[in-house]
Amino acid sequence: MRGMREVISGTAGRAQLRGWLYACAGAVGGIPAWGMAVVAATPRFPGGARVAVLLAGFAIAAWAMGLPHGVRRAGVRLANGLLGTDLPRPLGPPRSWSDRARAAAWLPVHAAVGGVVAAVTGLCLMAAFMLPAVWLGGHGEVAVFWFTASAPRGLPGAWTLPAAVAFLLVGAGCVWAGTALLRRLAPVLLGPGPAERAAAAEARSRMLAQRNRLAQELHDSIGHTLTASTIQAAVAQELLDRDPQAARRALSSIEETSRAAMDDLDHVVGILREAPAPTRPQPALTDLGALTERIRRTGAAPAVETEGDLGRVPATVSREAYRILQESLTNALKHGARDGIRLYVAVRGDRLRLAVTNQLPTPPPTGRTARPGHGLDGLGERVRLLRGELSAGPTGDGRWHVTADLPLGPHA
Repeated sequence: MRGMREVISGTAGRAQLRGWLYACAGAVGGIPAWGMAVVAATPRFPGGARVAVLLAGFAIAAWAMGLPHGVRRAGVRLANGLLGTDLPRPLGPPRSWSDRARAAAWLPVHAAVGGVVAAVTGLCLMAAFMLPAVWLGGHGEVAVFWFTASAPRGLPGAWTLPAAVAFLLVGAGCVWAGTALLRRLAPVLLGPGPAERAAAAEARSRMLAQRNRLAQELHDSIGHTLTASTIQAAVAQELLDRDPQAARRALSSIEETSRAAMDDLDHVVGILREAPAPTRPQPALTDLGALTERIRRTGAAPAVETEGDLGRVPATVSREAYRILQESLTNALKHGARDGIRLYVAVRGDRLRLAVTNQLPTPPPTGRTARPGHGLDGLGERVRLLRGELSAGPTGDGRWHVTADLPLGPHA
C-alpha cells in the first residue's frame, strides 16, 4: 500500500509539473499578443475604456495568431504531450471557417489561463520563500500587497511557516485548476469538428477496406502455395524410390513456391504494420505462365488457352484477374481431380473473360469431409469490386466450372 501511494503521488507530481509547464508555455506564447494590445490601448483612452481596449486587443491578436494550421498542429502535440490529452492529429487544414475560427480561439484561452497560472504560482512561490526568510532574518515586518504583519524573532514570528505552506497549497491548487480547465477545453477547441470527424471516418473506412483486400490476397496466395506444396510433397513421396530425380524436382518446386509465399507474406504484413514494404511487383496476367508451371509441378496437366492481347488489360484488372485464376486453380486442386483442368482467358473488346473447368473426383474420396472455405466468397468479392459477373457450380457432366466476366474500364 505504501509503494502504491508513492507511485500515485509521484505520478500526480509529474502531472502537476507538466500542467504548470504547459500553462507557462501559454503565458509565453501570449506575450506578442499582449504587446500588440498595449500598442492599441493608447493613453488617449480613459482608464476604464483603456482596460477594455487592452483585453479586446489581446483577444483579437491572440485569435489571429492562432489561425494558421501549423499553430493548431503544434497546440495538439503540446496538449497531448504535457496535458495528457488524446487529441487526434489534424489530417489537414479545417474544412470550414467555423472549425478554423474555433481552433484559433484556443490560443487566447491558453495564453489567458496560462498567464493567470504563471502569475499566481510565481507570487505564491515568492511569498512562500520570503515569509520564512523575513522571520529568520529578524526584519520584524512582512508586507504582502495590502497585508502587513510583524514577524519578530522567535516563537511569535513562527506563524510565517504555516503561512508559507498555505501559499504553496494555493499555488498547487491554482495549477490543478488551470490544467483541469485547459484539459476540459482542449477537446472542445482543438478537437476535430463534424466535417473533420466525417473525413476521419471515411479515411478509416478506406483503410479497413484496404486491409480486408490485403487479407484476401494473403489468403489466396498462401492457400494456393499450401495446396500446391501438399500435392507436390505427396508426389515426391511416391517418386522417392522409383524416380529420385523427379522427387528432387518436386521438392525444389516446393522450395520455390514457399519462397514466393513468404515474399507475399512479408509484403502484406509490412503494409499492415505501416512499415516499408518490398517493392516487388504484384503478379498479373502476364505471369500466367509461371502460375500454370507451378500447377504442372503438382502432377496436374492444365490445358491453357488465351485469346487477345493480355498486355492491354489495365493493371488493376490484370492483378485481380490473376488472383481469381489462382484461387480457382487452387480450389480445383483441393476439391477436384488433377486431370482435365482447363484454363481459358480471353480479351474481347472491352471485356475480359476467365474460365476454369476441372473434373470432379469420381468416386468422391471416402473418409474425408471437405472443410468449408472462403474461396468462392473471395472470388465473388473481387469480381463485384471490378463490377463484373461470376458464376460457379457443377456443369452436370461431372465437371466444375468457374467463369468471370470483367469490364476493362470503369465505364465499360
